[in-house]
Amino acid sequence: MADSALFKQKLLGLQSNLLNFAYQLTTNRDAAQDLVQDTTLKALDNEEKYVDNVNFKGWVFTIMRNIFINNYRRQVRTATVVDTSEDLYHLNLSQESGLSTPEGSYAMKEISSVIASFSEEYRKPFTLFMAGYKYAEIADKMSLPLGTVKSRIFFARKRLQETLKDYR
Repeated sequence: MADSALFKQKLLGLQSNLLNFAYQLTTNRDAAQDLVQDTTLKALDNEEKYVDNVNFKGWVFTIMRNIFINNYRRQVRTATVVDTSEDLYHLNLSQESGLSTPEGSYAMKEISSVIASFSEEYRKPFTLFMAGYKYAEIADKMSLPLGTVKSRIFFARKRLQETLKDYR
């Protein structure tokens, strides 16, 4: 019974540290407090799994990080939009994309035409990046050094911003 009391005392002593870490993860006070509460509950539920010679603080912070990651993945899954249109053009666009208005579709056509005007060496890495590929994946796919891919994407983004500066 003394071990359980010591466990709870250690857990209560970490609450302010947990709140700080949760706030770094979520950048939202309410979400951080919810994350601390979920972490505390999960730690209490799994008290019997804790081994005395393991770093207690690290164990609890790992629980918090895993809860945050799982919640994030759940949110991403639920936010995925399935496009049932024929051309699959709007796949994975957020609902507030602005494409439902004539002005929004005109702007999207203009953005697409500017991107299409880029030379292949800038267009291809930029479109892959916009499609969600990571820098390293693009570098592997195009057989280019990572720095080259990063700079081409940077310059393509700058050119797009300069060309479309009226939309800001």
